[in-house]
Amino acid sequence: MQKATNIHWHSGEITRQDRERVNGHKGVTLWLTGLSASGKSTVARKLEEKLFEMGCQVVVLDGDNVRHGLNKNLGFSREDREENIRRVAELAKLLTSNGIINITAFISPYRADRARAREIQAEGDFLEVFVDCPLEACEARDPKGLYAKARRGEIKVFTGIDDPYEEPENPELVLDTRADDVDGSANALVEFLAAKVIIKNG
Repeated sequence: MQKATNIHWHSGEITRQDRERVNGHKGVTLWLTGLSASGKSTVARKLEEKLFEMGCQVVVLDGDNVRHGLNKNLGFSREDREENIRRVAELAKLLTSNGIINITAFISPYRADRARAREIQAEGDFLEVFVDCPLEACEARDPKGLYAKARRGEIKVFTGIDDPYEEPENPELVLDTRADDVDGSANALVEFLAAKVIIKNG
């Protein structure tokens, strides 16, 4: 529920279309979702590099990074996770509406939260990408040691262990990060954006 009153939306003279024309590409939100250690952040950063070298205006919104600042007052309860994704979704919408390609890398375990993130954007502005990697493979990687801590009971409500991850039912793209390396996954995303006529490839 919105608490602020007597507020008005201020539109600038520079339109989204103006920005996209200058940028040479459309604005879009690429919403990467998947288990911890599935490869979301790694793939997002590799894609960011590739798009940047192509001259695109691109930014990554990373789950850990956002919790260092914008969402540092949020924990990992169901309510806090919902608010975390709500704030990120609103930020992603602002970036998209300004002609920027933004890549989000969040576990975002609940379908309802991802559905709300999609609903606030225009048709075609939100593209859900399921970074598919089985729990056992993610747990074997465990670069931050989080699964080990969760198994020992040192971390509670950890996604995949004692809190659910609800896989996307109809994502726009699925990346199999157990089968494909980082470059392959990032290249698949570049081809995907070109096929959607978000960017020009070649």
